[in-house]
Amino acid sequence: MKIHCYIKNKLPLLFLYGLVFVLLACSFALYRLPLSAVAYPMGLGLIPVIVYLIIDYRAEKKRFDQVRELEEKIRDLQQELSDDQEKTQRRMDYYNVWAHQIKTPIAAMRLSLEGQDSGFTRRLRSDLSRIETYTDMVMTYLRLDADSTDYVFREQDLDEIVRGAVRKFSGEFIARKIALHYDPLNETVLTDEKWLSFVVEQILSNALKYTLSGSISIYMECSDTLDIKSPGISNHNHSQILCIRDTGIGIAPEDLPRIFDQGFTGYNGRTDKKASGIGLYLCRRICDDLGYQISAESEPGKGTVIRLNLEKEKITS
Repeated sequence: MKIHCYIKNKLPLLFLYGLVFVLLACSFALYRLPLSAVAYPMGLGLIPVIVYLIIDYRAEKKRFDQVRELEEKIRDLQQELSDDQEKTQRRMDYYNVWAHQIKTPIAAMRLSLEGQDSGFTRRLRSDLSRIETYTDMVMTYLRLDADSTDYVFREQDLDEIVRGAVRKFSGEFIARKIALHYDPLNETVLTDEKWLSFVVEQILSNALKYTLSGSISIYMECSDTLDIKSPGISNHNHSQILCIRDTGIGIAPEDLPRIFDQGFTGYNGRTDKKASGIGLYLCRRICDDLGYQISAESEPGKGTVIRLNLEKEKITS
């Protein structure tokens, strides 16, 4: 801070001091008193004013320098943040391009396997489906943290969504001789078909991954509750719960509360080195956005059931 800028800021104070001096001088002149009688004390009073201004100028200069230093640091941090965001965006753009480009060889390999039916080709188709699932996971992970989402809510037939997911893994069901028990759901839900399909596919993928033998069951659990919140108004809650149950290795009790956390793999993840701990985390994030509740119940060695609560609330008077 330059001294002339400081003095300019203190001009009102100096003007006030000069005005006091002029008023006293005029008063002394009216009473025909010598001006030296007022000039001397005013001159002495000027000394502490000057001392105050010197001390205050140093303090102001120190604060000004600190503020300027902070502003420079903020500009540097903003520039670093901008550079990091640019780098992150470039990486995101690359991942998006990669995820879309990888779909081409996947589709080509799938076409090459069409019309061939042997144990080897069935295993290849199963592995190809896994690759496609992991690719979809990457694309879903990128979209979830995007500035805008592409949710489109419509009335959807739940059976069509679930059957589409089952068809995707049909080759793996057959190749591994995993039985499928499917009860028609007969439900219509207001949802985004693409995102709900991803959730169902991911749950089925996990069920198949950790079911060495046995079966996977898909069915609905329904319950009706009555809750009176205010006089004259009753709330009938019709809970639609989509269940996907497997007879797999199950989940350890200490791991169960954290299976929807990002990156958590637990005991099963330590057994399966390829587990990423991302799939169920993405399911939970999507369910939060869709307004659903997802939960798990499991017993080691007996299997796991994932419940997807598609709740509807109706208010009648």
